[in-house]
Amino acid sequence: MKLNILKWTLGLLVVISFVSCNYNSNRMLKTPKDYKFAAPPTDSNPLYVIAVSDILEFKLYTNDGTSLVDFTAIDGGGAGVARQQVGQVQYLIDYDGFCKLPIVGRIELRGKTLREAEKHLEEIYSKYYIKPFVVLRVQNRRVTVFTGGGGSGKVVPLTNENVTLIEALGLAGGLTNDSKAKRIKVVRGDLSNPQVFLFDLSTIDGLKTIDFPLQANDIIYVEFRNNFVREAIRDIAPIVSLITSTLTLIIVIDRLGAE
Repeated sequence: MKLNILKWTLGLLVVISFVSCNYNSNRMLKTPKDYKFAAPPTDSNPLYVIAVSDILEFKLYTNDGTSLVDFTAIDGGGAGVARQQVGQVQYLIDYDGFCKLPIVGRIELRGKTLREAEKHLEEIYSKYYIKPFVVLRVQNRRVTVFTGGGGSGKVVPLTNENVTLIEALGLAGGLTNDSKAKRIKVVRGDLSNPQVFLFDLSTIDGLKTIDFPLQANDIIYVEFRNNFVREAIRDIAPIVSLITSTLTLIIVIDRLGAE
């Protein structure tokens, strides 16, 4: 009897060890308890700067915006060009920061704000058109949002210049039942040495700290609550089922042998 109890105890310890190894294995972006989070930026309206691999929607008007130039009829195509509607063509910022545009060729735009780039291109195109008016929009600006446990994640495009944290969370579907509203991290910048901001949206006062637009390639991560019981049941269930099936088979074989 004591031997059987010992066997079951050892078996239970093995199961618990197995479960503990897998507990919270899907948790991401852990920070030490003494980690110093970055202070939220004071500039509430930072201007976006064009970067490598950006895809620009480029429109050119003449006579200060009265007539749209149809580049789809002018440009014969090529690498880094994607057609949309009439007059709307998308161009890629190459690895060296240059962008190949119709008529004028390769122009360096990396490091400029959209307004600076528009003004720069207007000066260049003034050699070919009367009072050119340029409109630029970055098409592939986006943030990645993880809203809690359950494998939920979404890439949210930044269609406007001033998309806030609240808006991005809303576009991603909001928080889940397991999400911690008081532990929302925003990871920004070079991933080898990123800035990490921490926000608490569990109270109204928390809204005062997030009045700043998100930037392209930000990562929003919402921590989730620990639910050991549910995860333990989920992980143990297959093992218990296997043990039960094995014991049932042993009992059946034992009874058949006794007969």
